[in-house]
Amino acid sequence: MPIEIVCKIKFAEEDEKPKEKEAGDEQSLLGAARGAVAPRDLATFASTSTLHGLGRACGPGPHGLRRTLWALALLTSLAAFLYQAASLARGYLTRPHLVAMDPAAPAPVAGFPAVTLCNINRFRHSALSDADIFHLANLTGLPPKDRDGHRAAGLRYPEPDMVDILNRTGHQLADMLKSCNFSGHHCSASNFSVVYTRYGKCYTFNADPQSPLPSRAGGMGSGLEIMLDIQQEEYLPIWRETNETSFEAGIRVQIHSQEEPPYIHQLGFGVSPGFQTFVSCQEQRLTYLPQPWGNCRAESELWEPELQGYSAYSVSACRLRCEKEAVLQRCHCRMVHMPGNETICPPNIYIECADHTLDSLGGGSEGPCFCPTPCNLTRYGKEISMVKIPNRGSARYLARKYNRNETYIRENFLVLDVFFEALTSEAMEQRAAYGLSALLGDLGGQMGLFIGASILTLLEILDYIYEVSWDRIKRVWRRPKTPLRTSTGGISTLGLQELKEQSPCPSRGGRAEGGGASSLLPNHHHPHGPPGGLFEDFAC
Repeated sequence: MPIEIVCKIKFAEEDEKPKEKEAGDEQSLLGAARGAVAPRDLATFASTSTLHGLGRACGPGPHGLRRTLWALALLTSLAAFLYQAASLARGYLTRPHLVAMDPAAPAPVAGFPAVTLCNINRFRHSALSDADIFHLANLTGLPPKDRDGHRAAGLRYPEPDMVDILNRTGHQLADMLKSCNFSGHHCSASNFSVVYTRYGKCYTFNADPQSPLPSRAGGMGSGLEIMLDIQQEEYLPIWRETNETSFEAGIRVQIHSQEEPPYIHQLGFGVSPGFQTFVSCQEQRLTYLPQPWGNCRAESELWEPELQGYSAYSVSACRLRCEKEAVLQRCHCRMVHMPGNETICPPNIYIECADHTLDSLGGGSEGPCFCPTPCNLTRYGKEISMVKIPNRGSARYLARKYNRNETYIRENFLVLDVFFEALTSEAMEQRAAYGLSALLGDLGGQMGLFIGASILTLLEILDYIYEVSWDRIKRVWRRPKTPLRTSTGGISTLGLQELKEQSPCPSRGGRAEGGGASSLLPNHHHPHGPPGGLFEDFAC
């Protein structure tokens, strides 16, 4: 009895799922393609850029002579702009500056300045004892002697005290000062403070920085007016010449602010006996630029070591600090006029240490002692004039008044008159001649003149460079890989055509070889099913 085996395979519904999946994959790829914006090419960027000439040189269109000329013009303009920009940058890096004076808006003066005066003769001859002459032999040049007036052979004196010697043998202001007036009011030696300098014992008027004396008016008679006797009979005789030997007669004067110590051997001016010297002062407030335009010292900067003994920084204080360090390094002591608590040098090496101080100091920025100028400085400009005193009539009067002869008056008396020209100060300010705003303005002008660009144009170029670079980086990172065919869960999927090709059953209507009765029974078709419908039956 023949047996018919019927195999039903539902392939149509299953075959549609891969098609739907493929369609979905295609739609997802299209969507991804629409989401990723391709970078613009150079021609597209050039046609939309605000850089003048770039669209005509690199934009879309045929290449020809016109485009070549535009490219040359663009490159030439770019080279000219770069040259000008480099010149402007070099000029800016030189940090040029100028000094501006503003006399149109004067400010009132803060107060009367400090006035320091020193007798050029350091020691009074009559005040020197034998021990003083012995200890000061190297400083004064006088030969030491014994009590009988002969040269000492083996004298022994107690250790000297340099402060005591200077204080005792220096010229006393009470003896030198003959008259004193300040702004119409009488003053005396008690209004002066003792200060030690390279000239020994000196005196400063209006030295207190906490309560400086005010000046009520300008012009002569409204400042400090003093008459001094320089006491030439007390000047040391010159036995032999030393580095401290002085051939002058008179006083040294320095006008400075109360916060600044006197540096009179370098900054003072001389006043000669037999003359009345007028010093017209003008307060000047200077403002300097710090780095990189200048080398001034800003108030916020910290300088080590600190300037001990001084309430504020000044060039004079810095120089004295440097001198002290040089003397300490060489002599292991300090001089009297130097601040500090170290041991004071004895007189026998005093002149040696002083000479070493002058030789070891340098004034420039490359020297061992560099003292920058403070960024805010008050100084006093001076105009000096003089007249001869006394006249014949006043010589007789002064000789009778001070019990001196007329010759002594002419050789020893002097008058110093220090006053403000006006109660206003000059403001001189150091300003940057070419700042950053000027540089940016010039660069913008050159950029607009040569290539017609601005800051936004530069941002456009940077944005385009970023866009192209980022796209290339993403391509390197997301390079597609070849997919590998894998089996999932041990299930193989065959298409309809593959199934028909692998089937051992012959096609319908075929006959078995040998002309005998066929072993295949006729297919049972659904009479109402459409050909090639959802289900197809075949038998083998």
